[in-house]
Amino acid sequence: MSDKPIYVTQPFLPPLEEFTAYLERIWENKTLTNGGPFHQQLEKALCEYLGVNHIALFNNGTIALITALQALKIKGEVITTPYSFVATAHSLLWNGIEPVFVDIDPNTLNLDPSKIEAAITSKTTAIMPVHCYGHPCNVEAIQEIADRHNLKVIYDAAHAFGVDCHCGSVLNHGDLSVLSFHATKVFNTFEGGAIVCPDAKTKRHIDQLKNFGFVDEVTVDVAGINGKMSEVNAAFGLVQLNHIDAALDGRKKVDTLYRSLLKDVVGIKCLEDTGKKVANYSYFPILVEQDYPLTRDELYQKLKDCNIYARRYFYPLISQFPTYKNLNSSNSKNLLNALDASEKVLCLPIYPDLENGEIKKIVNVINKDGKS
Repeated sequence: MSDKPIYVTQPFLPPLEEFTAYLERIWENKTLTNGGPFHQQLEKALCEYLGVNHIALFNNGTIALITALQALKIKGEVITTPYSFVATAHSLLWNGIEPVFVDIDPNTLNLDPSKIEAAITSKTTAIMPVHCYGHPCNVEAIQEIADRHNLKVIYDAAHAFGVDCHCGSVLNHGDLSVLSFHATKVFNTFEGGAIVCPDAKTKRHIDQLKNFGFVDEVTVDVAGINGKMSEVNAAFGLVQLNHIDAALDGRKKVDTLYRSLLKDVVGIKCLEDTGKKVANYSYFPILVEQDYPLTRDELYQKLKDCNIYARRYFYPLISQFPTYKNLNSSNSKNLLNALDASEKVLCLPIYPDLENGEIKKIVNVINKDGKS
């Protein structure tokens, strides 16, 4: 094993010759974007793989989130989690919507359904939960609350590619689910994203919104945006899809080895492994508890000094950024579980090509101070 840097994630890159073959076909047919053949082929292939009916591809997940809110005409206030990547809340602000932050479940780190109803006001129009680290939210409890209060549900499913829950794909829950295909994700198209749509009518409307609002060549009837995925990105996605099962299997093996090596390290807590097909092993978060000899930030720096680049993901909370900290719902007293998690969490490197020797090196650095 070399002393090369070990990053928190590395994009899975399929054989170059496979991608090159797609590029040659793009050059031949001279269609670079605007819903070309690879774009259409990827949408169909993803529907089949993920077990969903309709998918609208986007140039990135943030634009997809913004468009999903537009498609459902969401206004007013939306209940969401402070424990997420900042794009979740940014998509609300870009639509003139006020985020209302609600605390998370300390075990799953997902939005806590038991805290939602207390945050509902006359201005609330929707709930935007996040399937954090690829672990499904309590979709049934959230939907029950939404139905009782006539609210829409939009899932930020950026981490949830290929994730199943009790009834099949978790992406089929809510009014819309939004995926990210950024280079750091389990499945990527360099940059990209998608909205999972419940029916063909909704997909047509979303496809219109992501193409400037064009109905036909001479008609624009909504203020759309340019959210289209290019043929190059779609082609890369098709190549990735050929190898996704092997990539997921590789991630699972990394996850399994980490859990085996860390189980007796005092002060290091791994999130629960259900043993069922509910996660895609997109991240490997640990919580650095008070009985570990170092603080989370001290361990983060120690790993960094050893050329191991873990990530404090998510830290700080969205509610602590200047853009959001003055909101009434950003009061830390109401977000104690989220605050606790953000101050303890450390995502360790995980990707299909991570070698066993590298995993053992990472755990050895952690275990030097946290003895079993």
